[in-house]
Amino acid sequence: MESSLYSIPSLLPLGSKIIMTTEQFTLSWKNYLELCKPKVVILLVFTAIVGMFLAVPGMPPISNMLYGTLGIGLAASSAAAINHFIDQKADAEMSRTRHRPLPTGELNSYNVLVFAAALGLIAMAILVYFVNPLTAALTFLSLIGYAIIYTIYLKHMTPQNIVIGGAAGAAPPVLGWCAITGEIHPHALLLFLIIFVWTPPHFWALAVAKREEYAKAEIPMLPVTHGPKFTRLQILLYTVLLLIVTLLPYLTGMSSLIYLISALALGLGFIYFAIQMIRNQDNKTAMKTFFYSINYLMLLFAAILIDHYFPLALSS
Repeated sequence: MESSLYSIPSLLPLGSKIIMTTEQFTLSWKNYLELCKPKVVILLVFTAIVGMFLAVPGMPPISNMLYGTLGIGLAASSAAAINHFIDQKADAEMSRTRHRPLPTGELNSYNVLVFAAALGLIAMAILVYFVNPLTAALTFLSLIGYAIIYTIYLKHMTPQNIVIGGAAGAAPPVLGWCAITGEIHPHALLLFLIIFVWTPPHFWALAVAKREEYAKAEIPMLPVTHGPKFTRLQILLYTVLLLIVTLLPYLTGMSSLIYLISALALGLGFIYFAIQMIRNQDNKTAMKTFFYSINYLMLLFAAILIDHYFPLALSS
């Protein structure tokens, strides 16, 4: 009995070690997940999936859809991890990003690079062998466009960085469409154009609210180089242009009234927020515009997807 009493304390260090190991595993898992920028990737993958469904009149092939979604998602996550690695010094200067795994020291550069490379290689293998080579090639170009061309060069070279670099973020609908059909269709390019025009007002709204942080990190975002007043005007002009561009799917016969009504309502809502930014000129309104822009894109693509299948629902 006496020996058993003394044996109990001896187990406590072992138990505490097990608990710490579990905590470390959980923390590590969360850090690697954060490298993938899941909120951004989910939006990108959603637009890719919409492209897949729009590519055919009925249901797309399940195999191509599943492998295409997985490959595109992993490639986007790889690009996000590379972005973390390249931007780690700038991230440490900004309150919005200083909690990321590299600035906090939770992960090191080697961890991140190996993780990014593994995701990228797996993504390319899936797309080449289970989808088609064209989708793999376009996805790889998008990865390079965001992770290398935008992050290393454009982001630090010109206040038009997000305008030019937005092409990489606009690619997923084309990738999704190509994953199903193996070709680049003009209608897929219309979806690309919508996201391409949406990106500047979306990101500039955030940049206006966080302009002091971007200035501290020496990143030449438009509100840093040209001032918030000029940027707010550009946001308004781009939202007007976006409304016009979103009419193209209807005007080309790609979609019908459900999409048209939705595009007009959502577009006018975006213009309203842009006007409010000019009137109020505060960071709170800028952040409201930023969050609206995210919901705007999701609802717009959901509307065009519903519009695509509505005639099928009626016929059945």
